[in-house]
Amino acid sequence: MTYDLSVFAPPRIPSYSCEVMGSLGAVIVEDAEKREKFKKTNWLWPFGVMATGLAGVAVVALRGCWHRRMSWPVREQGYAYQVCLGCGAKRLFDEEKFRAYGPYRYELNELIAVSRAAKVKKAASPHVQRPAS
Repeated sequence: MTYDLSVFAPPRIPSYSCEVMGSLGAVIVEDAEKREKFKKTNWLWPFGVMATGLAGVAVVALRGCWHRRMSWPVREQGYAYQVCLGCGAKRLFDEEKFRAYGPYRYELNELIAVSRAAKVKKAASPHVQRPAS
């Protein structure tokens, strides 16, 4: 049983010209062409990594916190709310439906004012039923 150990050998970079090597000269020329092509496209990979990194930074900068980690509901001033553990933003919480609702704000008083304004607007505009035709 014989094994081909040339697979484990490091690649050789021959420095012979085509006249000296004869038929192996074509292989050397192909290797040289491959190295030249690799040198030409070698700059593309770092540019892609840099562009991807900059895009990620832009998303984080423009979007900010995604509010993935929220605290358990806390009750204060007759309202229940949750707090984002990443940035500290608050959101009102409905204890009956066990769901958060409304916008995110950093001040609880702003959230209460928005909630009251929505309730007043909903009560002020009664639902009018119109005929289908």
